[in-house]
Amino acid sequence: MQLSDFDYDLPERHIAQVPVEPRDSARLLVDRGDGVEHRHVADLPDLLRAGDLIVLNETRVIPARIRLRRATGGAAEVLLLDALDDGRRRWEALARPGAKLRVGDILTQDGVDVVKMGPRTAAGDTFEVEIIAEGDPLAVLDRHGEMPLPPYIGTRLDDPDRYQTVFANEPGSAAAPTAGLHLTDAVLRRLDAAGVRTATVELVVGLDTFQPISTDDPLDHPMHTERYRVPEATWEACRTTREAGGRVVAVGTTAVRALESAAARGELAGRTDIFIHRDAAGGGFDWQVVDVLMTNFHLPKTTLLMMIDAFVGRRWRELYDEALAADYRFLSFGDAMLLTRATTGV
Repeated sequence: MQLSDFDYDLPERHIAQVPVEPRDSARLLVDRGDGVEHRHVADLPDLLRAGDLIVLNETRVIPARIRLRRATGGAAEVLLLDALDDGRRRWEALARPGAKLRVGDILTQDGVDVVKMGPRTAAGDTFEVEIIAEGDPLAVLDRHGEMPLPPYIGTRLDDPDRYQTVFANEPGSAAAPTAGLHLTDAVLRRLDAAGVRTATVELVVGLDTFQPISTDDPLDHPMHTERYRVPEATWEACRTTREAGGRVVAVGTTAVRALESAAARGELAGRTDIFIHRDAAGGGFDWQVVDVLMTNFHLPKTTLLMMIDAFVGRRWRELYDEALAADYRFLSFGDAMLLTRATTGV
């Protein structure tokens, strides 16, 4: 297996800079196995079946990017990734300029002490930091932080709620579960009316969602752990759905990681470093829960694209080529795909 196996040419003009309005007008490329169908997310209730179960990641994005100043007056920036305590004071974070920051450094914004630097984590590329400004840490972030849009989005987002799903609940993520951005309350109501049940999981979206593969052999890529939680009611709904012949439909790769982590680890909550890919010999991943996946189009050379490869096989290239030829919009604010594993059919 080589990194080039997960590379493709993504012209800049295909990278969506703003979300479409309304949310469910985003295009949806439906993989039929022997061909594709071009639809819209608003059509999702017509594409799923009565008895299916749709699973959503209910994590809420926080204003996790904080622009700061060092004692020297130089600029600094901290991106909070994962809370290390229940009070959300201590965090694992990316920080720059990493080579110039020292343990104990106080980083400020507009004269207010906001963040205290701690040591590097065991991962080596992140730091422990502490929010030291007065008040509830989430309120501090509301005052001093901003929505952590990916670096490939250069357009200012006028409405921060557009980088939040309509069902977002538990605050904590550094990035949105972007496939869920397309869903509206109206689509969810129509799914319910069509006999498609809805369940939720939580996976705190962290570094591995947007970090490119850094090794020549992609299987050597180190995965960071992420916190996940699958409620017992969701796990039971997955079991009963499949026993009754229905399908588990994950909205986004983060919902996939939560569900498949629970299955692989035998634990409904914890930390996971699950790496979903086919093996070096070309064999498939041992899928235990997810049958259908709604997902956006992903960057080249990422673990997310490796997951898609594990889900539909090398056919992903044909689907991406079709999407590019049809002027689909890619990445976080882009369009979506509806994929079915080879063992089942849409």
